[in-house]
Amino acid sequence: MTVKPREKVDGDDDPVESMLKKAGCLDLHYKVQECINTTKDWRKCQTEVNDFKICITRHKDEMSRLKN
Repeated sequence: MTVKPREKVDGDDDPVESMLKKAGCLDLHYKVQECINTTKDWRKCQTEVNDFKICITRHKDEMSRLKN
């Protein structure tokens, strides 16, 4: 089963999905959700979780550098 983005209601974007899209990590977020949905055990999804974590960390580091 593929996890799909939430349906937009009245044109409103989900703020979390918007942030993840701007960070470039939205696809990795969906991969984590899909793995958990498939396996029913987040512990079996450590590759996906770690890839997502790396992406978020990279984005935070880039934002920190831009502020300085």
